[in-house]
Amino acid sequence: MKPVQVFHVVPSLPAPLEGLRELAYNLRWSWDHETIELFRRLDSDLWESSGHNPVRMLGLVDQAQFEATARDESFLAHLARALEQLRGYVSNPATWFQRNYGVAKDLLVAYFSAEFGITECLSIFAGGLGVLAGDHLKTASDLGVPLVGVSLLYQQGYFRQYLNAAGWQQESYEDNDFRNLPLKLERDREGHPLTVQVDYDGRTVTAQIWSTRAGRTLVYLLDTNIAQNRPEDRDITDQLYGGDRELRLKQEILLGIGGFRALEAVGVRPTVYHMNEGHSALLSLEWVRRLMQTHGISFGEAREVAGAGLIFTGHTPVPAGHDYFSAALMERYLGQYARGLGLSPQDFLGMGRVHPERGDEEFCMTVLALRMAGSSNGVSKLHGAVSRDMWKAMWPDLPVREVPIGHVTNGVHLRSWISYEMNQLYDRYLGPKWREECADREMWKRVENVPAEELWRTHERRRERLVAFSRRRLRAQLERRGAPQSEIDAAEEVLDPDALTIGFARRFATYKRAALLLSDPARLDRIVNQAGRPVQIVFAGKAHPRDDAGKALIQQIVRLAQQKEFRRRLVFLEDYDMAVARCLVQGSDVWLNTPLRPLEASGTSGMKAMANGALNVSTLDGWWDEAWRDAAAEHRFVGWAIGRGEVDPNPDYQDQVESAALYELLERDIVPTFYERTVDGLPRRWVGHMKSSIATLCPQFHMQRVVREYAADFYVIAHARYRTLTADGAARARSLAEWSARIAANWGAVKVVRVEGNAAGEMSVGDAVSVRAVVRLGALAPDDITVELYMGRLNADGDFAEPVAHPMRATRREGGDWLFEAATMPCCRSGLHGYTVRVMPFHADEARSMLPGLIAWAG
Repeated sequence: MKPVQVFHVVPSLPAPLEGLRELAYNLRWSWDHETIELFRRLDSDLWESSGHNPVRMLGLVDQAQFEATARDESFLAHLARALEQLRGYVSNPATWFQRNYGVAKDLLVAYFSAEFGITECLSIFAGGLGVLAGDHLKTASDLGVPLVGVSLLYQQGYFRQYLNAAGWQQESYEDNDFRNLPLKLERDREGHPLTVQVDYDGRTVTAQIWSTRAGRTLVYLLDTNIAQNRPEDRDITDQLYGGDRELRLKQEILLGIGGFRALEAVGVRPTVYHMNEGHSALLSLEWVRRLMQTHGISFGEAREVAGAGLIFTGHTPVPAGHDYFSAALMERYLGQYARGLGLSPQDFLGMGRVHPERGDEEFCMTVLALRMAGSSNGVSKLHGAVSRDMWKAMWPDLPVREVPIGHVTNGVHLRSWISYEMNQLYDRYLGPKWREECADREMWKRVENVPAEELWRTHERRRERLVAFSRRRLRAQLERRGAPQSEIDAAEEVLDPDALTIGFARRFATYKRAALLLSDPARLDRIVNQAGRPVQIVFAGKAHPRDDAGKALIQQIVRLAQQKEFRRRLVFLEDYDMAVARCLVQGSDVWLNTPLRPLEASGTSGMKAMANGALNVSTLDGWWDEAWRDAAAEHRFVGWAIGRGEVDPNPDYQDQVESAALYELLERDIVPTFYERTVDGLPRRWVGHMKSSIATLCPQFHMQRVVREYAADFYVIAHARYRTLTADGAARARSLAEWSARIAANWGAVKVVRVEGNAAGEMSVGDAVSVRAVVRLGALAPDDITVELYMGRLNADGDFAEPVAHPMRATRREGGDWLFEAATMPCCRSGLHGYTVRVMPFHADEARSMLPGLIAWAG
């Protein structure tokens, strides 16, 4: 039965409390302790039961309570203070971006992501990718970077996790009540919901546009669950990462193409588009389509313009983790769209293939993003190297080190993850500027001034809260599961508020090896139950609904925790979300991370724990590889490394070696250091390690550094390129496209005819090497290309180990060829060296540093 009339009931706030609504609808409260405490003060029980959702909470508060609170002068003063801070924050023009890049007045970045983890009550994220994207939005707001977010508004979001009596993960889905979330439905001038249309397999699907605000940053979200759509189309935005490949493609069409159109519908005109993972890659083609229409230019010309303003960030270090779609599915849903761009089926499908000519290769969204974007990057130093190796076939004959995929190592939004108590501690000893100047190393060194007693007591309180939280959570889990009363009552005795506490919380994918610590139960028993030196481990995390291997890991932990010797020492907390994550990173003494190298792109949970004083112990993968190695080079202690980055071809053997190394670390170093106390009962050496970790890592692994890097090295540059190419009726874009076509048509004739040099036999350090090369360019001119002397030390296999490219200049024609010469280069180091010469296309307006398949080497 459907209603004949629909209406929206909103909370009736007394006039003095109206400011609560303004606070509730700006997600800045999610990283502002003052505002959170205000809502807790209104009704702490409702704050918890509403899932930390102030909009829903305001709808549940009794009207009499509102009236009483409206007469509470102390509460009203607190409200006025929180409102003043919010309004001052939003309106302050003197932001970091304005001070440093104010000349880029019309720069606007659109940041597309399939998920955003801003706060737990807005369930449109699954894990690390979404939380990172949420931290990116928050930090862009803090720094004043002009940026909007775009994603989908999932009716059910990601699943809720619970375990059955056998310890096997089960999934349930709960509908998001958009009207009781910090969301606003975008409307036109007549008050009708703003919508966009996208074509799907011969029919049109309509999506309405919602928005939410995170500080200064607006986020637009698309929703297809509306009456004018078919039932199956209403389900497109039903679940995050649910369904089959066809549904995934539908979602990615909506995100990329529909998201681009949504920005146009709300009047937003970005100059830079940042694709966070390949899910939104189709926006690149939609931008090309719009540029073709707006400027009356060809596909090739529009592609050059779009490429200048497109940035792609990948997060997946294995090919199987990327989205691939069959040619038939792509033709069914995007064939007509591609023909509208003037592309043949072969040309269109080739844009998503590593080898465009191979008809049996599926279409990969990551490949499309890499081909279209002017700049691409991974999310840690190691991940950048892994990505270059993974996609090297797209740039044949190019040395892997030069594959144009860089890296920006991830960070975290510190204010979202640091506990209230640590926040106060940092205010007292670092000063309040730690929030705005996270990169100031001298400031972070002041953590050494924090009295050991004060830092330790602060951390102990957080551990006590983690233990209390875990007991409540475990009791509720057992009650839902129908466990015996004796088992429920025993939940009150699990964990010890004074024991060394290890936290492990993340997605339960097999490569993360959650059970590495459990591989030898007898040895683990001796470690966790050692008299006077107990150790306890709190696990949390979800496996993908179709990942039975990941679910089996959870079951293994739960079954071990049920054994008598581990009942008080091992806990698995169900339904991992941001609230559970905060409690764990704020209360753990040690943060454990055990990915199989090099399968962790970055990881950020350890960064959150580190900022709260926890010490990391991890395999050298992702962010920890560079964090631990850089600190070790400076003789700074930041935590422990499991192994030294070895990779064995037999993963079972590697598991065996690294589990043994982990046990060894616990037995010989971690546990003894934690329980080593001075006469005043303090673990002073451990506290010293905490300070060293904070002072060394906090200035580097925070999201302010990340967003500043993107702004300086990507956003501002991409914006300038885009403006250059679109100026004067896109004149330079037309010229660039003409050059690209000429290069493609004539590259087959380019050849290094011969190389001449004075280096032969034996030379001495300090001797100069001079090289000349005769190059055949055919119909091309020297200005169309760059010729480089490629010289350096050789390894045992005769390959270049440390090459350096030196530009060569054209000096004269030699018949139909050109003579190029390099400046004399001194021999700086002894050993076996070599050189060669290469030719590559060059144009000052080309955003891509290396063009796939266009390189000619001597020999």
